[in-house]
Amino acid sequence: MTPSGDYYEILGVPHGASQEEIKSAYRKAALKFHPDKNPGDKASEEKFKKASEAYSVLGDPERRSQYDRYGKVGNMPPGGVAWDSDLFADFSDLLGGLFGFGDLFGGGRRGPARAARGSDLRYDLAVTLEEAFAGREESIEIPKEDPCPDCKGSGSRTGQRILCQACRGQGTVAFRQGFFTVSRTCPQCGGEGEMVRDPCPSCQGRGRVRTRKTIKVRIPRGVDSGTRLRVAGEGEAGERGGPPGDLYIFVGVEEHPFFKRAGDDLLCHVPLSPAQAALGTHIEITTLDGDERLHVPAGAQSGQRFRLAGKGMPRVGRSGRGDLFVEVSLQIPKRLGKEERRLYEELLNQERDREERSGGFFRKVFGLLA
Repeated sequence: MTPSGDYYEILGVPHGASQEEIKSAYRKAALKFHPDKNPGDKASEEKFKKASEAYSVLGDPERRSQYDRYGKVGNMPPGGVAWDSDLFADFSDLLGGLFGFGDLFGGGRRGPARAARGSDLRYDLAVTLEEAFAGREESIEIPKEDPCPDCKGSGSRTGQRILCQACRGQGTVAFRQGFFTVSRTCPQCGGEGEMVRDPCPSCQGRGRVRTRKTIKVRIPRGVDSGTRLRVAGEGEAGERGGPPGDLYIFVGVEEHPFFKRAGDDLLCHVPLSPAQAALGTHIEITTLDGDERLHVPAGAQSGQRFRLAGKGMPRVGRSGRGDLFVEVSLQIPKRLGKEERRLYEELLNQERDREERSGGFFRKVFGLLA
């Protein structure tokens, strides 16, 4: 029996509509009149049935051709739609994504759950700049889930699992919902398709136990903040005998009170007295691997930088090291002794005499502006 009204009118498309237009019209009608969207609304349910029946004919080129010629479809069963396997697949494809259940009409059933890889773990490790420079072996303790040693990860005291009788091992159960059948995850086995007959008392049938494990990790020389180290197989245990995940260690290098880091290079600041800056000097620089003697030439200016090649951080995965840059700054004494004051006053008088002889700073400036 054909529903009242023309199939094209039901879907709201012209007789010359393309298959894509027909499919799009049906999707809109299904979304609008679906029983889950309109619970208890018999009129919407009836419209949904009519739209589904119209699409079962117009969505199939052969049926559509027959309908266009004779106004009916010969293989339509009494009072309903010709539900064949191809149509089931098409409906499942159209509606599965719309209403959030991919197992629509009983499709997409799965068998017993397979082994699943365990989750990865993250550990944040803080190291000093000296430790990052030298590298080190670090022992860390991480909380994780390991396979239960008593049941070897099976969850069963005897190591046996049985087929779930509620879903017959499918992992899903089907039930009627209005006009069609819906598949849901089996509540008995949680979708695994299998059950533990005699749960292990140590892990209560989970197959995994919470532990704390100490792991030794080698921190390579030259690591910087943000470096990620992977320890394979030290993540969470897999489910149902699956492989474990990995452990990822994220390194953070603490700030240093004397050195500032810029990639593989280091920077430090060293104060100079006025006399050292004026006359030049040698200063001892304590680096991360020993003392270095730096020559500061006479007339050094505040903010001037000097480079000690190869005295920075080791390059990870490469040979060589970065550089150490020493920036000098003029340090003026806040308090002077009697003799120091006398010498500074004498120096000041000499500087005044020199300025007078050379015309003075301000005279030079205003002479340039004149």
